Amino acid sequence: MSVFLAIIILVRLRRPTHSRSRVDEAFTVVTAVVFGVLIAATAWGQAILQLVGVAVEATQ
Repeated sequence: MSVFLAIIILVRLRRPTHSRSRVDEAFTVVTAVVFGVLIAATAWGQAILQLVGVAVEATQ
C-alpha cells in the first residue's frame, strides 16, 4: 500500500501547479499524510526519521 501511495504522490506532484483546484491540493496533502503514517512504523520510515534528525542537528 505504501508503494502505491508513493507512486500516486509522485504522479500528482509532477503535474503543473497552476491548474490545481483546492480539492486537488487537499487530496494530495491527505495522500501524503496517509503515506507518512503508513511508513512511520517501518524500518525505512525510522531510517528517514534518523536522517532528518541528523540534518536538523547539523543545521543548528
